[in-house]
Amino acid sequence: MAARAFVSHAQMGLATIPKGGSRRGKTKDLFTSMVVKRDAPEFPLIVHSHLPWDWVWQRPQQFHSRLSKTHPILFVEGPVPTDQLTTSRVTLREVSDYPNIVVLQMQMPAARFWSDGAWVDSERRRLVQSVLEGPLGRNFENPVQWFYDPMAVTAFAGHMEEQAIVYDCMDELSQFKGAPPELVRRERELLAVADVVFAGGPKMAKSKSRFNSNCHSFGCGVDIRHFGKARRVTTEVPHDITAMSGPVLGYIGVVDERIDYDLLAKLSDHNRSWNVTMVGPWTKVDPADFPVRPNLHFLGGRDYAELPAYAKGFDVCMMPFAKNAATEYINPTKALEYMATGRPIVSTDVEDVVLQFSKVVGIATSHQEFITKCEQAVGRPNARCIQVGIAMARQNSWESIVAQLEKHVEDVLSLKRTLTTTAA
Repeated sequence: MAARAFVSHAQMGLATIPKGGSRRGKTKDLFTSMVVKRDAPEFPLIVHSHLPWDWVWQRPQQFHSRLSKTHPILFVEGPVPTDQLTTSRVTLREVSDYPNIVVLQMQMPAARFWSDGAWVDSERRRLVQSVLEGPLGRNFENPVQWFYDPMAVTAFAGHMEEQAIVYDCMDELSQFKGAPPELVRRERELLAVADVVFAGGPKMAKSKSRFNSNCHSFGCGVDIRHFGKARRVTTEVPHDITAMSGPVLGYIGVVDERIDYDLLAKLSDHNRSWNVTMVGPWTKVDPADFPVRPNLHFLGGRDYAELPAYAKGFDVCMMPFAKNAATEYINPTKALEYMATGRPIVSTDVEDVVLQFSKVVGIATSHQEFITKCEQAVGRPNARCIQVGIAMARQNSWESIVAQLEKHVEDVLSLKRTLTTTAA
């Protein structure tokens, strides 16, 4: 049975974080020549992502902005259903900060998108292949296909003359709100054909290794220099934080079904001098359902460049995650980012945070314990935990993780070449 694409958070028309001109680059027509001017490396990358490039700056952007230093990357976003269209449309654009990255966006007629899953599979493949028949295709011969979106596997796996297939599993998408039932079957298909699987944390790796023996756990990394700006004297805290009187208990990240909203209300009620502050776009939740308190602030999305300045204004960095299906496999990127800011951290007891960061993060198993740990962090931050956290962040740079990912891909390609030579 064919299925429609998994429509991502931002593709649903919900709140997103604007990236500003430097990362957006220029939009180009389908037939515009867009050739990356560099010597062809050992392997180019075609990335299939359910998350748009210009949404929250997270794992796909962190990895591929760095991989693009040595590999051309075609970043293919999932198709967007559009009511006004009767035929599909493709746009290409360069990312000006990363000239080896080309973002491909496709829109499809909504009527066919929602009614004909087999057509969606064939159409998204046709659109990408038609782009690669032009001058751009010279940069993407015999690529490595890198999947974040399991729904793309039927359309692309085995159809792009690829050297290898990578599945980078950053979330258990099947447990997210709005995930299509077909997603589980598609992911099994992807796990079966992938040459190597990268899992977003130890629990995820244990689960996926049942279906692919070449599975490796690579959790969060951190841009230590970027988030370390929160510790600089010269970094100015934004006005919407400095305008608050009293301690700031802050969160940076997506506001969705993974947040414990009852906990936010209890934090706000416990001490009216506290400012419980959520910085990030909301998606798949209705802001009308958010708890309302005078000291509970949902600020919305902010640009990635601004986040260290916001963190500098926090007295406590929070990870107020609910315990539900969407958080069962969560391995939050923000844990190490918070550590780099030099702020005390309090989290609910999600499993991967407990496994990896309990020496630094205050772990709470109940709402009351979360409140108590926030009181302790506000009143007397643990200087030793903060220093251990900064050291841990320094040891887990995105650069070191990307180097390991690249080595695993190179090992796969080397093994395939050896087997091909032996067979010949």
